[in-house]
Amino acid sequence: MELKIVAVLLALAGIVGIGIGYFLRLIISLGKRGSMELEIKQMMLDAQEKVKRITDEGEKAAKAKADAIINEHRGKEQDLKKSEERLLRREELLDKRQADQDKEQSELKNKIEEVKRVKERVDALAAEREGALEKAAGLSSEDAKTELLAMVEKRSEEDILIRIYKLENANREKLDKKAKEILTTAVHRIGNSVVSDVLATTVALPNDEIKGKIIGKEGRNIRAFERATGVEVIVDDTPGTITLSSFDPVRRQVARVALENLILDGRIQPAKIEEVVLKAQEEINQIMKKKGEEAAYEARVPNADPKLLQILGRLYFRTSYGQNVLDHSVEMTHVAGILAEELGADVAVARAGALFHDIGKAVDHEVPGTHVEIGRRILQKFGVSEAVVKAMQAHHEEYPYETPESMIVQVADAISGGRPGARRDSVENYIKRLEELEGIAKSKPGVEKVYAIQAGREVRVFVKPDQVTDLEAHKLARDIADQIEKEMQYPGEIKVHVIRENRVIEYAR
Repeated sequence: MELKIVAVLLALAGIVGIGIGYFLRLIISLGKRGSMELEIKQMMLDAQEKVKRITDEGEKAAKAKADAIINEHRGKEQDLKKSEERLLRREELLDKRQADQDKEQSELKNKIEEVKRVKERVDALAAEREGALEKAAGLSSEDAKTELLAMVEKRSEEDILIRIYKLENANREKLDKKAKEILTTAVHRIGNSVVSDVLATTVALPNDEIKGKIIGKEGRNIRAFERATGVEVIVDDTPGTITLSSFDPVRRQVARVALENLILDGRIQPAKIEEVVLKAQEEINQIMKKKGEEAAYEARVPNADPKLLQILGRLYFRTSYGQNVLDHSVEMTHVAGILAEELGADVAVARAGALFHDIGKAVDHEVPGTHVEIGRRILQKFGVSEAVVKAMQAHHEEYPYETPESMIVQVADAISGGRPGARRDSVENYIKRLEELEGIAKSKPGVEKVYAIQAGREVRVFVKPDQVTDLEAHKLARDIADQIEKEMQYPGEIKVHVIRENRVIEYAR
């Protein structure tokens, strides 16, 4: 019974405890709700204040921006107004200037018309006066003009001669000194003599009995030799020699080498001739290749095509006035290089142009055309630069001087070919050239005597003093020099002297 009471009491106590807990929880939750509502209200108030502050700031910024835009717009309107005013003033000024120009143009036209009328009156008066003078003097205007010019020329001849002399000698000393320095340097550095390696066209024989073997039975051997070499073999009564004749210097050298080898071998027959000629051709080809490479190396012209050097080597067997053409070309490269260095031109182009300037002579007996034109085609075929082609093509003035290097090559050619001892000429050609030189001078009116001296490098012309004046002597010298340049070919230069001498002779009796 007591246990039940205890249990009932415990149950009641639990229920009471639960009720009290719910009551306390309710009180606490009501307190929290009140504080949260206060916080929410506070947050709403803060948010409203913030919105109001932001709105106020935005309104202020918008107002400031609007004020700035309005001010800027007003400024632009003022600037546009000022620009419009300036344009109006400028337009007014232009209109005024146009009016002034129109007025000036009108006045100018009136003045031109007035000047024309005055000129017509002056011309009429001048013609009338000229007619009166012609009638009074009995001379036409042309006759009077000619007579007046002759009188003025005669009176002023001495002054004209002095002025011509001054013009000719102005700066001549400086130019001559500089030119002499350059040329002296070039010639002095390349002053070694060029060996005129003229390969003989005759072959020495150990005895005259060998001539029979060379001719062979019924001329069989000599015909086979001529057919294989392409040269003509001349067997005459000259003791101990046989002459080989051909326009091709390479063929001539092949024939010479082959004939000498046949003579040494002693077995002269058609089969042996063909074999020896083939070997001689190979030997000559090797010589040409070697000489071409040596020339390019000595001339310092690198990277040339081997086939081009082979053609260049053919010049080793070619001579011009007794001067070996290949040695002449190599010498020219040295002279051209020195001149190019002194003058500030392209040294490599000048050297290459000098080395290949006569390459057309290697095949000019096989290909039609001048050696200059043939050389141009050869260089272009092997891809040589256009600058080198221009440098070599003008050395005989067949083409104009397009570059400084072309003039340098021409000068180097004249130096190498014109210096004493470089070339030799036959007596017939030498005499013919002197006769042509004297004939040109003798063909001029007023010439009394002509003498070509200094191996044709100088011509002295004596004129008749009663037919040629001092002033006309200058013109005569220039005319003779121009005709020599046009009609003659010569190395170096020819100096023309025109000598006019007055002699007065009186006798005392």
